[in-house]
Amino acid sequence: MSAAMDAREAGRRVDAVLDRLAAGGDRKACEAAEELVRVLMDFYGAGLARITERLGAGPVSRMLGDDLVASLLALHDLHPEDVDSRIARALATLHEPVEPLGFDTATGVLRLRAASTGSGCGCGGTDALRRAAEDALAGIAPEVTAVEVEPAPPQPALLQIGRRPHAPAPVP
Repeated sequence: MSAAMDAREAGRRVDAVLDRLAAGGDRKACEAAEELVRVLMDFYGAGLARITERLGAGPVSRMLGDDLVASLLALHDLHPEDVDSRIARALATLHEPVEPLGFDTATGVLRLRAASTGSGCGCGGTDALRRAAEDALAGIAPEVTAVEVEPAPPQPALLQIGRRPHAPAPVP
């Protein structure tokens, strides 16, 4: 696995392999593969837990700048920051401001609203914003499995105030 591999890509690859096994029609092989993934996750998670325990908070905190390390710690529930803090940190990196509307821990769905900036540019719409948010969240908050974006609230109509037309001069 290359150093450029991220959590999202690894997840896609595992899902693709499991899908290929499921498509083959051998239910027992598919169940065995899923169990293998769970056992390996438990094994690596236990190893990472022991490493973080022995290193202590200081050295672990210094490694959080590495996206791969941070995503592994989050994936195994070993990240020192809670999920809400990690979500907020990831969303702060977006070019377009967003308003978090809620995170459903049961489904992994994060709901966002494009913040009203007053510029009215739209800058790519909700699909582009959703993809940007998913990319920002992938490594730091793998608990987020889907992002739903609501459009920004409509801007109030701009009231144009102009100069009053000149009244004709009174006739003497």
